[in-house]
Amino acid sequence: MTAMTLAARVGLFWGIVALSTSWAVAVAGQAGSPTALATRVQSLEDRDALRALLVAYATTLDNRDFAGFQQLWAKDAEFSGGAGNTAKGPAAIRDLLRGLLGKNGAATPGRDFHLVMNQTVDVSGDTATGFSRGTWVTTNPENRLQVTIIANYYDQFVREDGRWKFKRHQIGGTPPK
Repeated sequence: MTAMTLAARVGLFWGIVALSTSWAVAVAGQAGSPTALATRVQSLEDRDALRALLVAYATTLDNRDFAGFQQLWAKDAEFSGGAGNTAKGPAAIRDLLRGLLGKNGAATPGRDFHLVMNQTVDVSGDTATGFSRGTWVTTNPENRLQVTIIANYYDQFVREDGRWKFKRHQIGGTPPK
């Protein structure tokens, strides 16, 4: 390797380092202060917690864990399931869903289950809104799985006692404004 080649390589190396450093400084400047970064991380954590809440909704129903299901709801929560199936408050919502699954669900847990898909959430401080699709899969008399219901879920969430909970859960119908 000649001295010229070595010098060119060293120069190229330091040029790349300088360019990378200036790019990193520019990106850091766009990201803002540590407070802005903490806000962005909190938003991501909140969105993840809300998606987990939607999955917990399905899981507690599928396991017929109505005590756990009741814990997912804010003190002043509302449920609107269409066909006149509405309830206010965690205990009333629990009782409504227990009754509906008692009539329409499988006698044995695990023979029907919910899927929650296409989840989107928008967080604003201690409140959030969301949209997702819920699918209820049941086992038919021939012992085959079948999709029984596909519905849109429109949700309002609230952080209550440090935990995200459902404030309002609407199944189907016209999107709330």
